[in-house]
Amino acid sequence: MDAWLDRLRKEIEETTRGLRDSDWNRAPKEQWSSAQILEHMGRSYGATAKKLELSMGVGGPPQVRAAKIPEFLKKLLVVNLGVLPEGAKSPDAVAPQGDSGPVALARALRGLGRMDVAITSAAERWGSKTPVAMHPILGPLNSGEWRKFHYIHGHHHLLQMRKRSKAEG
Repeated sequence: MDAWLDRLRKEIEETTRGLRDSDWNRAPKEQWSSAQILEHMGRSYGATAKKLELSMGVGGPPQVRAAKIPEFLKKLLVVNLGVLPEGAKSPDAVAPQGDSGPVALARALRGLGRMDVAITSAAERWGSKTPVAMHPILGPLNSGEWRKFHYIHGHHHLLQMRKRSKAEG
């Protein structure tokens, strides 16, 4: 597994180790619970993997366009500087649907592995510098940018989960 994604996998395992049902379902008012956060992460890994798998099945080069200025600036902030702004709305396709904590954890770990395989395959096919797919907010990303984005995004959410556990623990 790629170093960014392996680091993320380890953080997921450390953060979720020993969580009880009450820990999974605890959330500040109008915010996601730890189960919902992890389900969102798992759905995002699955969506990225599916996007890349479909792209590779087409046979030609990835269907990407040049980044628009707002996408470029957001990518610079998130991928290059490692800053994920608070309060951004999740795309509906990766919003939680109600998985329990253990199911969300299994989905996230399974999706992470599937996504790693898909990103690696895309990089082998088109090279590591070529954008391989469009992110719905950041625009075109190459394989390394996808990996780093998912680490930054996942780390951000795992910090939220740790705060929830500490606040009530």
